[in-house]
Amino acid sequence: MTSGNGSGGVRWTRVATAAELMEAVRDEVPAIDVDGTLRGMPMLTLAPGVRLRGGTLVFGARGLRLTRDNTLEDVTVHCPDHEIAIGNTGGTGAGGLGTLTLRRVRTRGQVLLLAADEVRSGHIAVEGLTVEAADVRGRAARPHGFGVDALQGAFTLWNLQADPAAVITAELLDIAAGSAAEPVRGSGVFVGGHGDWAGIGDGGTVRVGLLRTGEIHTDGGIAAGTPDLISGGVFVISGARVEKVHTAGPVTTYGQNDMVLDNWGQVIDWEATAAVTSEGPSGIGFVNFGEIDRLDVRAPLTTHGVGARGFNVYEGTLRHAAFDSITTTGDGAVGVQVSKELPVLDIRGDLVTAGGIGSSLVRGVQLDLAATALSVKPGGRIGTVKVGGRIAGRGDGVVTVDVDGALDSLTAGGGISAAGRGADAVHLSGAADGRLDLSGVSITAADGRAVVRAGS
Repeated sequence: MTSGNGSGGVRWTRVATAAELMEAVRDEVPAIDVDGTLRGMPMLTLAPGVRLRGGTLVFGARGLRLTRDNTLEDVTVHCPDHEIAIGNTGGTGAGGLGTLTLRRVRTRGQVLLLAADEVRSGHIAVEGLTVEAADVRGRAARPHGFGVDALQGAFTLWNLQADPAAVITAELLDIAAGSAAEPVRGSGVFVGGHGDWAGIGDGGTVRVGLLRTGEIHTDGGIAAGTPDLISGGVFVISGARVEKVHTAGPVTTYGQNDMVLDNWGQVIDWEATAAVTSEGPSGIGFVNFGEIDRLDVRAPLTTHGVGARGFNVYEGTLRHAAFDSITTTGDGAVGVQVSKELPVLDIRGDLVTAGGIGSSLVRGVQLDLAATALSVKPGGRIGTVKVGGRIAGRGDGVVTVDVDGALDSLTAGGGISAAGRGADAVHLSGAADGRLDLSGVSITAADGRAVVRAGS
């Protein structure tokens, strides 16, 4: 081992072998600089205040365990994919983590940061994290809500404390997970607090200023037909309160029941500026069960697969939802489905579906759905729908716009069309029947009826 002064007057101790690293960790050397690739270490626990930077650490099982006020910088940690590459222990003293900082870190294996046991407070600062690969399907601890369990993420920040006074704060910047060639198995980015069996946050919270994600690829590996297990590309869980989510990189999910963007928590502003894509059956581009003030997806939202839907509001509240475009392909692949209150839906481009009847996961139950472009269910209400392009359906025997709840106004610059055999363009019933003015919208059906009102 050698020592020398670095930036900021920190005296760094350089280690070049596994033995030197284990000695430095055991002696609680405050600043450790790793030179090269080191192998053959057991799991290493950094003492409070210890900083570690540089190099590649290769572990046969678990990797690094943080305690309090630790910093990891410019380091790569490799573990078997199913192991925890970076985790934390119970903190020290009053049960706080202090500030744990991950700056330009890469891993193979999960990053799992928990508030449990003694940990009741702390701040997590991430400034660049890439989880190259992880497999979290074997984790027994899973949040439950709305009829399903949710798989943990390649990056997981989770406050498990039942006491509402237990609060973890965070700034989570530029987190990426997986690749097209090697998607992570499970969820991608998972941030949550304590929740009850119904999925309601009722205890300790995670409060995040900004959650910004990079490129994310996930495949939950969930068996076909499974009704009660899901995963998410970016997943805000009950008990999380986030001022802003920004999915700055493309988020793609590939498997059964893989949601791309999913909210069970509280988010003020959710913005996506890169593609949102689901390639698997029963996936959803964006689904809300929590509270969001404003959602703006400023990139194409696309789903492929039986029962894969574009955008759902099943529970919770959402004031304003905006999209560049929504395209779904597959039997049962609904474009937009709303069963709660949504004051404003703004789609700047097209809302297009292609498919017939197919099975899809809804609230923990596999149901047959029609590939409707816009569906307002009983009890649901949309105040204003504004579509700059067209609303189009291309399936046989389906309805392009099906309103069985309330819809106050609808405009579509490119009109509403149904191209399939025996397919109708618009069905109106419930509160919309007789009250929705469609006189300014071009409505066509190639082999069906243009507008069908209840009782007609």
